[in-house]
Amino acid sequence: MATKFTDITKIPELRRRILFTLGVFALYRLGVFITVPEVNGAAMSQIVGGAGGGLMGLVNMFTGGALEMMSIFALGIMPYISASIILQLMTVVVPAIERLNKEGEQGRQKITQYTRYGTVILGVIQGFGISFYLENLHETNPNLHLLADTSSALDVWGFRLLTCLTLTAGTVFLMWLGEQITERGIGNGISLLIMGSILAGFPSTVIQLFTQLQSNAISLFTLIALAVLGLGVTTFIVFMETAERRVPLQYAKRMVGRRIYGGQSHHLPLKVNMAGVIPPIFASSMLIFPTTIASYLGDSPVGQWIQTVMVPGDWRYNLIYAVMLIFFTFFYTAVQVNPVDIADNLKKSGAFVPGIRPGQKTADHIDSVLSRLTMAGSIYLTVVCIMPFFLQDTMGVSFFFGGTSLLIAVAVALDTVAQIENHLITRHYDEFGSVSRGDAGGGTKSSGRIKGREPSDS
Repeated sequence: MATKFTDITKIPELRRRILFTLGVFALYRLGVFITVPEVNGAAMSQIVGGAGGGLMGLVNMFTGGALEMMSIFALGIMPYISASIILQLMTVVVPAIERLNKEGEQGRQKITQYTRYGTVILGVIQGFGISFYLENLHETNPNLHLLADTSSALDVWGFRLLTCLTLTAGTVFLMWLGEQITERGIGNGISLLIMGSILAGFPSTVIQLFTQLQSNAISLFTLIALAVLGLGVTTFIVFMETAERRVPLQYAKRMVGRRIYGGQSHHLPLKVNMAGVIPPIFASSMLIFPTTIASYLGDSPVGQWIQTVMVPGDWRYNLIYAVMLIFFTFFYTAVQVNPVDIADNLKKSGAFVPGIRPGQKTADHIDSVLSRLTMAGSIYLTVVCIMPFFLQDTMGVSFFFGGTSLLIAVAVALDTVAQIENHLITRHYDEFGSVSRGDAGGGTKSSGRIKGREPSDS
């Protein structure tokens, strides 16, 4: 394995991309410690720390602890994700956006531009929501001195505008950092920023576990059970993320001169979880948004009801989360993979599924297989993301510790490693998963995961 990492350093472009990505992570983590003006970060940390495993803990996890310190990155990348969800939905219901999506690179750039505008709009809305929320916290916790003096109306609106502009600028900067990683670094920038936020909280989680062990808040058996559970869930995620259904393919024989070409047997790899980490990210983003509305409503009955329902572990929250996970799994798979296009590409290349007529029959067969796989994938995502909420109550873990964080971290790591493998393969190096280097006349041994990532290209 050491030689594999040595091979990475031999490729200047890959080395540059990895160093650039690490540099962006360092810049991101530095910004997490810059507090919003006129806010007492220590007081905010005390309030959020007492929130434990509620929705505040979930938001804090996705922002890498930025909410706990009320830093300039307290909104995280969630407004961008929410804007992306809205644009994805609009590609289905708005014909003009659908046409843009089909216009190739130019159309996608236009949609990206609209997504940026949407990010700013949602950032402003959520930024004002955070300012109202901070005012409510300041009133309910006067001894903590969370905010500076806002006695006059002018001071109040000055604080609201300053907080809104600061948080929106922080989100826009994170969006730009994510795009830079995607373009000049390695992996998907937005997903890596979310993964980095999650991993940043792991050390404090481990420290908190041992602190609870020393204070007898949890038993040694519970600690060991959590470790075994975490290892088991990680193994299960790796298995499901790499699992695929291989649809057999046969290529028609062609006579070219005196030679016969074709007739080989291949397969079309379809991943069990085609949507990847998008459903849990989208669902979590959408569930965080109602808290913004609740912050505007204050102590009104509707605001209190939203705050009561939107608590991870509550049966209503779990039900909404599960429904959204299933919906986004089917929706994103349908957006990313078109069985008709796959069938047309197979027909043009002279490939067919044995026993299935080329064309519409093949498209129907692929759609049927894809539907069953997507259902299995949605159940897998729901179990991984929802089950830990029940275990939290059973084991008495008071902080946010869920399958969503593990799922995103492991899946994004697998995707990033796959991209590194592709760079190595392109330059005739063994990939990480290979047992040994091929002979001089042969190529490298490809892993099923890389094949499974390209169903729409078949």
